[in-house]
Amino acid sequence: MTDVEIKAAAERIAAGGESGRRFARDPVNQASVHSWVDAIGDTNPVYVDPEFAAKSVHGELVAPPAMVQAWTMNGLRGTRSADDPLGAMMSVLDDAGFTSVVATNSDQNYHRYLRPGEQVAATTLLEDVTGPKRTALGEGWFVTTRTNWYVGEELVADMVFRVLKFRPRPAPDIVEAPGAAVLRPVISPDTAFFWEGTKVGELRIQRWGDVLRHPPGPMPPDGALDAVPDYVVASGRGTVYSYVVHHHPPVPGKELPFVVALVELEEGVRVLGELLDARPEEVHIGLEVRAAFLRIDDELTLPAWRVAP
Repeated sequence: MTDVEIKAAAERIAAGGESGRRFARDPVNQASVHSWVDAIGDTNPVYVDPEFAAKSVHGELVAPPAMVQAWTMNGLRGTRSADDPLGAMMSVLDDAGFTSVVATNSDQNYHRYLRPGEQVAATTLLEDVTGPKRTALGEGWFVTTRTNWYVGEELVADMVFRVLKFRPRPAPDIVEAPGAAVLRPVISPDTAFFWEGTKVGELRIQRWGDVLRHPPGPMPPDGALDAVPDYVVASGRGTVYSYVVHHHPPVPGKELPFVVALVELEEGVRVLGELLDARPEEVHIGLEVRAAFLRIDDELTLPAWRVAP
């Protein structure tokens, strides 16, 4: 499924508006409140002491506002309704390969306290789907929903809930090469971020606004003196743009000949590194490769390449 198809599916789901009401399995009840405050450690007597509650501004027992989501949760064996927009969007992204999920934030508003005996119902609507975004967890889509809780026709609480549905990044391909004889790069304040990235299996590419640059430099291409760079983490996928085959002189710890390839990444910049798993006669311009990393010691890990499967 393409990005365009995902966005079209999101627009279709959002156009459906609020789902049908999902009613709580039980009315607001004191037994559940007792279990909640015990688990949370909330000692406010207005939730559990009838005499105290009667003298409070509420005039009776009330439920903790933060319990609102608990009343309408599906339970361990519950299923989402057919018109639930979050479930529908999750299915779309699952089918597209974004199979992992992590919650990023939840903002709740409480319009009034709930009281024992009230029957709560919830609806959900899809507010926004943004992506694809590259994150430390992997490439994914941010999905934002709004849940409204009602008693009758009265809105009593609402929640904006956002999750990241992502495709997990593969574990970095780091090859231990202790003691290998290499020409060590000079690491400066301008390049330190790149070498910190290779240590953890990331190809970090310097970014000046919308412009990517490698090798990194101290100033942007337009020479602006007030610009501050950041970086993006490259996918690690690319094609061989150029290469050399090293036949001589001998290099300690390496079997000759070996290939050093200049790879054009999907992001458009070119990065140099050894091609680890191809004989010279197998290499050609346009060969698809993926990033690997050669760990020389605790201070230095070099970028390298493997032939893409």
